[in-house]
Amino acid sequence: MAEEEHASSVAVVAALLANVGVMAAKVAAFAVTGSGAMLAEAVHSMADTGNEGVLLAGLRRSHRRPDPRHPFGYGGVRFVGAFVVAVVLFGVGAVFSVADGVDKLLHPRHLEDLGVALGVVGVALVLEALSFRNAVSAANRTRGARNWWAFLRVTRQAEVAVLLVEDTAALVGLLIAAVTIALSAATGSPVYDAVGSLGIGAVLAFNAIVLGIEMTSLLVGETADPVQLALVRQALAATPGVDQVIHVRAVHVGPDELLVGAKVTFLPGTSAEEAAVVVDDAEVAVRSAVPWARWIYVEPGRH
Repeated sequence: MAEEEHASSVAVVAALLANVGVMAAKVAAFAVTGSGAMLAEAVHSMADTGNEGVLLAGLRRSHRRPDPRHPFGYGGVRFVGAFVVAVVLFGVGAVFSVADGVDKLLHPRHLEDLGVALGVVGVALVLEALSFRNAVSAANRTRGARNWWAFLRVTRQAEVAVLLVEDTAALVGLLIAAVTIALSAATGSPVYDAVGSLGIGAVLAFNAIVLGIEMTSLLVGETADPVQLALVRQALAATPGVDQVIHVRAVHVGPDELLVGAKVTFLPGTSAEEAAVVVDDAEVAVRSAVPWARWIYVEPGRH
């Protein structure tokens, strides 16, 4: 659990450092060239930099201890941060890029020194590829044999999901910028550059939609994965004094924190005092099998 959070933190910090450098280079390139695609990419990097700041703030706040107002802790703050990134930052970036592209189509402007912009795109591609590699490394700790789309659908590590989508979009956006700027340089027409802004805006909008859907699901409350549920059930069934496991429910209250509820029956003749001991033993067994099970409630049921 701690290792996965550490890997997420390292990936976020690496992405933040990369995006700060990339953003500065893109802003400078836009100032020199006036390229709409370069401006859209600068806004993209600004959004990405804001993303990492929000994610880091969520990671830090999630460590706060439970209190009377939040008895199950603050782990869900990490989902909130990722949702803000998805809907607000990516959404605003998409609107700005599309608006700039439309403006450039309606009011074409002469572009200068596009070679500078292409050089910046090349440097940015290298930095974004390094950031993407860190995100992939963090994801591979829990991805297993799943393909990437399946991993994004099931992972509860919100920061890793955001970084994977963000870095993939950054690489796609840079390729769009490279192609459209090169076409503008070759033809002398600013229309291709404006189309680049629109394409980058579309990529950001896609990010917002995909991540918004996934983070909403996490905020509503997703169950533990089938392997964890099976381990919880097995631990309960193997606890001395438990006769039958009627049902198990487990929901994520944070990326690596589970709230577990279970209903069991006890062996015939079990007294109330003995049942209390069995419940305590069952909680220990579940935590041993699934360390993410932070809060466990076991109640008696009927056959």
